[in-house]
Amino acid sequence: MTRRAVFLDRDGVINRARVVEGRPYPPRALAELEILPGVAETLQGLRDAGFLLIVATNQPDVARGAILRAEVDAINARLMELLALDDIRVCFHDSADGCECRKPRSGLLTDAARDYAIDLARSFMVGDRWRDIEAGRRAGCTTLFIDYGYAEKRPEHYDYTVKSLPEASRIILNRSDLKRESK
Repeated sequence: MTRRAVFLDRDGVINRARVVEGRPYPPRALAELEILPGVAETLQGLRDAGFLLIVATNQPDVARGAILRAEVDAINARLMELLALDDIRVCFHDSADGCECRKPRSGLLTDAARDYAIDLARSFMVGDRWRDIEAGRRAGCTTLFIDYGYAEKRPEHYDYTVKSLPEASRIILNRSDLKRESK
């Protein structure tokens, strides 16, 4: 039996992104990590509804030498401790590396789908940047764009636009065609 998942970008979706000149950036250290309001409760509600919760995040600052991988790993470990997450998938590459895991490519999602027997057509991608939404679209997921009005490229195609993860969750949970299966 295949499972349903909610894929989540990390920075700007579950934790606060630093916004500099209208552009979002990840926390630079564990001490800067701040989980956004309502996220813990929202994730627990999605888990209770039967969804796997998998973070899919690009962290190119590691390849660029701006942050140590150990710091990113510490942030991710803290998120796993505090939140109802099943996994965190990370691409540490920069755009020039041409890897399949860097969003907007769908490798992080398709690899997780293989490992967890996820039905991508019955799953969701929630993100705050065009790369997140495009990765979800390429994987065949329903996409929810958290629109913070960043001063950067916007996604061209998405299924829903929302203002927060709790709002995205209400849409996900109300999709009548994806109600929880009886066991």
